[in-house]
Amino acid sequence: MLDTNLKIQLKAYLEKLTKPVELIATLDDGAKSAEIRDLLADIASLSEKVSFREENDRPVRKPSFLITNPGSHSGPRFAGSPMGHEFTSLVLALLQTGGHPSKETQSLLDQVAALDSDLHFETYYSLSCHNCPDVVQALNLMAIINPRVSHTAIDGGMFQNEIAERNVMGVPAVYLNGKEFGQGRMSLAEIVGKVDTNAEKRAAEELNKRDAYEVLIVGSGPAGAAAAIYSARKGIRTGLMGERFGGQVLDTVDIENYISVQKTEGAKLAGSLRAHVDDYDVDVIDTQSAIKLIPAAKAGGLHAIETASGAVLKSRSIIIATGARWRNMGVPGEEQYRTKGVTYCPHCDGPLFKGKRVAVIGGGNSGVEAAIDLAGIVEHVTLLEFAGEMRADQVLQNKLRSLKNVDVILNAQTTEVKGDGSKVTGLAYIDRNNQTAHDIALSGIFVQIGLLPNTTWLEGAVERNKVGEILIDAKCETSLKGVFAAGDCTTVPYKQIIIASGEGAKASLSAFDYLIRTKPAE
Repeated sequence: MLDTNLKIQLKAYLEKLTKPVELIATLDDGAKSAEIRDLLADIASLSEKVSFREENDRPVRKPSFLITNPGSHSGPRFAGSPMGHEFTSLVLALLQTGGHPSKETQSLLDQVAALDSDLHFETYYSLSCHNCPDVVQALNLMAIINPRVSHTAIDGGMFQNEIAERNVMGVPAVYLNGKEFGQGRMSLAEIVGKVDTNAEKRAAEELNKRDAYEVLIVGSGPAGAAAAIYSARKGIRTGLMGERFGGQVLDTVDIENYISVQKTEGAKLAGSLRAHVDDYDVDVIDTQSAIKLIPAAKAGGLHAIETASGAVLKSRSIIIATGARWRNMGVPGEEQYRTKGVTYCPHCDGPLFKGKRVAVIGGGNSGVEAAIDLAGIVEHVTLLEFAGEMRADQVLQNKLRSLKNVDVILNAQTTEVKGDGSKVTGLAYIDRNNQTAHDIALSGIFVQIGLLPNTTWLEGAVERNKVGEILIDAKCETSLKGVFAAGDCTTVPYKQIIIASGEGAKASLSAFDYLIRTKPAE
């Protein structure tokens, strides 16, 4: 099951085990069970601390296997294949079950251990999904730490009957105690925050005790990470708060234009950014979103950021790096059928539409790339572009038009997402050439029409342009003294990772210059 190189790498990892691990499989006579049996046998052969046995009469999914310690039946379970992007999740589950420490903060691990209710999680994933591993790994860790938590990671491609029964149209899709819990990328802190009902209140109380910062960065994507590193290197008290570390980078698959890094993946780059920030004295505040900027009462005074949890953080200077989010179509039915056929990630959710008809909205590079990728999976792709021509690079357009199962419709204004109450069944559009209305029957709609800045919470505090981007000058200064901005939330053109990183560094240097030239208000 595992090739020689993979066995060598895995054997080296398994040398880190400090206590025995038992793999308990529940299998049948099918080909997939045979693959799982071979995989587990290979793993057990690589370490004396790993054993493998079968319990085929257990009332659980087949094929599946539990990762536990001898004498225990608690721990994470994989139903189906843990290969593709989930192989890393398998390795981490083995290591953590075997005593290798997690990199999560001890306070968060203690919070997981203290959960005092029975929580049975199920996560549906696809092997091509780059968002799924974070969720699977977080829930696996919870099941390892706390015996009252169970987690089964389910290969949606292998358990298509469940995908159909539960009408899963996007992954990762998480269920808790049989009910829908969440969809899309979630961190351990976000998951714990949802199940620990007092977590938000405790977080706000703790944050309100923090001393004022010299620079507080709002947003923990590439711009925010760069700003934090440059600020900390100046030796000033630095805070970095964000909803999820890495921001939009986490939603990016392949990155080939970050200079000096020939090729990487979004999740890996986000991990590297976090590791770099952690090398410095930066107060990182995760899973917190800003809802209001309160300007200082007088020059040189403390600006304040109010969070959704009710906390108020103060700082002599602020750097706003909140990035952007996917732009919605803004048509009837879109919100109703979000995750029920309306989706924004072809890499994650494409396999769920195998053999079906789908549409891609948008003729830029992202839209055309999505259509090309989907054409190799689904029965048929219809790409709709509002303008009279596509904006994608010509090489991509040529590739798209060479595919036999792709139609391109220009001058198409999407007017409605149609469904049967539980899932998408089609869309309506108007031909802008002659204003005629048309319907397309399909199962999925992939929206790829650009980004909107995450700046609505700044209303009345700093000047923004008509699309909401923060107006900045060459030094990243905003209209409010002591407040700077960087990255995709600003008017800087070309929304690229490397540009956001450079702008974050620039904003930090400008904030430092402001601090040394401005006398603190008394």
